Amino acid sequence: MTDFEYRKSSYSNEKAECVEVATNIVPIVAIRDSKNPSGPALFVSPGTWTAFRSSLTLAD
Repeated sequence: MTDFEYRKSSYSNEKAECVEVATNIVPIVAIRDSKNPSGPALFVSPGTWTAFRSSLTLAD
């Protein structure tokens, strides 16, 4: 079994609203809640991940 190498989002904050993303296994992008690393993960294609990121607008 191949291990995903997760990294915490640079947008995570101290309110425990943290997301971790792994992009080391082609062609999968894995996303999980950092508060529950052994819990479920969402798997999407790189194109879907890019489209999702492009659609976000950050509120101050």
